[in-house]
Amino acid sequence: MMMNALGRHILVEFNGCDADILNDVSVIEKEMVNAAKTAGATVINSSFHHFSPYGVSGVVVIQESHLAIHTWPEYGYAAVDLFTCGESVDPWVSFEHLKKSFKASGFSALEMNRGSLSLLKRSLYNPTALRHDQPVTPQMRIERNVWFTDKDENQALSLRYKGDVLFNEKTPFQQVRVFDTFAYGKMLAINNMIMCTERDESHYHEMIVHPAMQTIKNAKNILVIGGGDGGTLRELFKYPQVEKVTLVEIDEAVIRASREHLPHVSKEFSNPKLELIIGDGIAFAEKSKDAVYDLIIVDGSDPVGPAKGLFSESFYRHCHRALKAQGIVITQSESPMFHEKTFVELNQCLKKIFGTADVHTLLFHATTYPSGMWSLMMGTKGGLHPVKSFDAAQAAAFASHAKLRYYHEGMQQSALTLPGFVREMLS
Repeated sequence: MMMNALGRHILVEFNGCDADILNDVSVIEKEMVNAAKTAGATVINSSFHHFSPYGVSGVVVIQESHLAIHTWPEYGYAAVDLFTCGESVDPWVSFEHLKKSFKASGFSALEMNRGSLSLLKRSLYNPTALRHDQPVTPQMRIERNVWFTDKDENQALSLRYKGDVLFNEKTPFQQVRVFDTFAYGKMLAINNMIMCTERDESHYHEMIVHPAMQTIKNAKNILVIGGGDGGTLRELFKYPQVEKVTLVEIDEAVIRASREHLPHVSKEFSNPKLELIIGDGIAFAEKSKDAVYDLIIVDGSDPVGPAKGLFSESFYRHCHRALKAQGIVITQSESPMFHEKTFVELNQCLKKIFGTADVHTLLFHATTYPSGMWSLMMGTKGGLHPVKSFDAAQAAAFASHAKLRYYHEGMQQSALTLPGFVREMLS
């Protein structure tokens, strides 16, 4: 039966869908591509974005036009646009595929004919220049353009990745995923927030370890709260004097994901000097004995979910108690540009416990973290000071021998030199 229009356009609203499916950009991209193929369309490329904390937008370009979507997982709702040209592709086949894939309990759909032939007149148009590209065939490689976006209501960072999710597990604590990005290599994300990437993880891991270790010099017994990706362990075990590191990570899936897909980051999990505890780091600190650790590193995520308690006064009082007479606690303290309230409150909390003169704020570049400016806060006991107790020549020799990528002896001083607006915030 001959069509009386150039194309068929179906506007679809799916409701009652599975929220987890609608929030999974890799699943959405895969099913949209499959919906096109099932209908007999020739797929040219796909471009999809995931938004944090939820929502997916994307389009599949086909030789016969396009399939587009935007999802609202919090409402179980997806708006879908199916547009096909010619007689060979039936958009209703794509509709049925997506309805089943999204587990939709309801829908509404409106079909329109586009380009009514009764109203159009064909001209004798001939292009002045003809393309000589190879013809598109169903066997050709599809160009995938899938994006992970970490955002709040005012700003965002997007990284393009290769389409498939290498690791995806929803645990009792959080969702743990690993993506393979084009610009930053493998990326670990927790609850759709970037934790580390292969390209810039050294910025964070070197800075959370070496300024403290170069201050205390002879740390032997160390406690790490969090740090399930293993990067902090890797940096600590570059010091031969370290006798024991206890790492307490609440979610073993983070460790498993890193060991499977980030081996360069997680390579020290088999070190015999490591005591690995899968458990609650906050409860562990509360039960710790007095004066047992030279250094405590709080390598947690943002103050949500299981990491929320890592930003409390009671937690840091237990850390202070568990430190030896000369000891250091260092913690990631968010971005002064992105998390101003948390940044200031944590600084005030530590000053209340350690004393104003013994709390030091460090800034460094973390290119895939919100705003690119990240901070650490160091509380010291027993007169230790990150500049006065620091030996630049020793740090330079260490950084050269260990082949560090970010930290060197000059960073010790420069990281403590705060911009005027940060000094004002903390005053």
